[in-house]
Amino acid sequence: MSISSDAPAANGVLRALPHENAKRLLARCEQVSITYGDILCEPGERIRHVYFPNSGVISLLTPVDGHANVEVGLVGREGMAGMGVFLGIDTSPVRMLVQGTGTAMRMEAVQFRAEIKHNPLLQRELNHYLYAFMAQVSQTAACNRHHLLDSRLARWLLMTHDRVQSDEFLLTQEFLAQMLGVRRVGVTRAAWQLQKKGLIRYRRGHIVVLDRLGLENASCRCYQTVNDIRDRMLNATVAPAEPARELP
Repeated sequence: MSISSDAPAANGVLRALPHENAKRLLARCEQVSITYGDILCEPGERIRHVYFPNSGVISLLTPVDGHANVEVGLVGREGMAGMGVFLGIDTSPVRMLVQGTGTAMRMEAVQFRAEIKHNPLLQRELNHYLYAFMAQVSQTAACNRHHLLDSRLARWLLMTHDRVQSDEFLLTQEFLAQMLGVRRVGVTRAAWQLQKKGLIRYRRGHIVVLDRLGLENASCRCYQTVNDIRDRMLNATVAPAEPARELP
């Protein structure tokens, strides 16, 4: 599925670029459907494409003890999946798994590497996003260590809700257990507690958010902390990077 380079981008990184800059970048992209359960890349594999989600969610999972996978980050329309390429790394340290169906602008890694060398505005936006993403990852690690499962589940549902732009999304107990690094029985109990409070409806792998404000109140502070950092980055004004000068 392709898209005209004149079409407006829904992805936050692309939307932040000046029109002509974004137009040139979009001309090198194709719009693709990303479907729940699709694996875009495995740990140790060469990163062949980068993805700028328009909708849907890409989950980044890291293997533990060689078999289980735990989520370390979420990527939605605010960012890009495949950040290793931006950092000059060819292989992925994580599994990139589609958690929410939607669309994304996909670009070949080879073309992206060429583009990033000559596009200081894109470098600036990706640096902003990378800072916010690092905050998400570090806050998630602290949250998983110190906070109760009910609060962590509420935080995670809010993060997903923000990105899928729908009150209803598909999430199996097994998938949730992977995301939160707990046993399925723990997810069942935590989801039941949120459902008992009238915050969500959960049945046969489908979650419906019934009370967004109540879910925010049930979440730990980590959700707002990450959002505050992301908002500061979105509002930051940093001068474009200057081209490197050759030494005499």
